[in-house]
Amino acid sequence: MTVHFIGAGPGAPDLITLRGLRLIERCPVCLYAGSLVPEEIVRSAPSSARVLDTAPMHLDEIVAEMEAAHRAGLDVARVHSGDPSIYGATAEQMRRLDALAIPYDVTPGVPAFAAAAAALKQELTIPEVCQTIVVTRTAMKSSSMPPGEDLATLGMSGATLAIHLSIRNLAHIERELSPLAAYGPDCPVIVAYRVGWPDEAFIRATLSTVAAEVRRAKLTRTALLFVGRALSAQGFVDSKLYDAAHPHILRPAARKSAG
Repeated sequence: MTVHFIGAGPGAPDLITLRGLRLIERCPVCLYAGSLVPEEIVRSAPSSARVLDTAPMHLDEIVAEMEAAHRAGLDVARVHSGDPSIYGATAEQMRRLDALAIPYDVTPGVPAFAAAAAALKQELTIPEVCQTIVVTRTAMKSSSMPPGEDLATLGMSGATLAIHLSIRNLAHIERELSPLAAYGPDCPVIVAYRVGWPDEAFIRATLSTVAAEVRRAKLTRTALLFVGRALSAQGFVDSKLYDAAHPHILRPAARKSAG
């Protein structure tokens, strides 16, 4: 048997990969993070499948289900939101499975920040404005951030920041980023709420106004923030990718006429 860690995407059932969907359709055991993965995604599991919402379960209980499936020779679809590599708490599960010699693999999913950018029709890397995206979070009740990963340090890059799990930490974000030259109080901020769900919503603000806007909208969870100058860039230069004057191996320079 194999435990298949599957990224279900941000919420919309049609944003799961074909590989992930096919695995759910054939696995006799399905464990899904119900707080962030819609039930509709796991309805494709076999009618006889054991389907459990792991939101109320702790790690030992989840691993016990995997152990039981292993003893019975039953494949497991372990369904997480977004992509399993980002804030999925998959590393601790994999460590347990390694210790138990239970095989597993990983199917990637669409991360929330990519789905949000698509919904916004927003490129996060703009030529000569920003060419870097930093995916991060802030610490509140969760585990602390490692040294050097505070926003003030990360913000020195001027990157587009995709800040997860921090909708209730906006005052801290403003304090850390507003003094930085690359951002400042007027720096654009976009709050992406429940991306891919029917009640998806976006708030456009600045570092100095975002806290008030979020309070007004009464958002307290399931949102990420984009911060950066790329979000409102205008008049930027075209990239070299499709520049007629920029030859490359697939688009050689035009030959000069013999005349």
